Amino acid sequence: MRPRWAEIEKENPWLETSYIDYDKNKEDAKKCGVIDVLPVFIFLDKGGKELLRLKGEVSKSKIIEIINSNKDK
Repeated sequence: MRPRWAEIEKENPWLETSYIDYDKNKEDAKKCGVIDVLPVFIFLDKGGKELLRLKGEVSKSKIIEIINSNKDK
């Protein structure tokens, strides 16, 4: 998923992202509720409130659809 997300970031330079590598930082991942299924995408609004959480592999088109429908929130 990381290469797919890198493409999305390149196409949407305004997008703010951060990563938690589960293998390197399990404690931070658990604090975010990432426990059972990887990868996990957590979409936040401009105020830092969670809008949506996706678990497992997601198509690039679905991620783009979610970003575009929530980019003003």
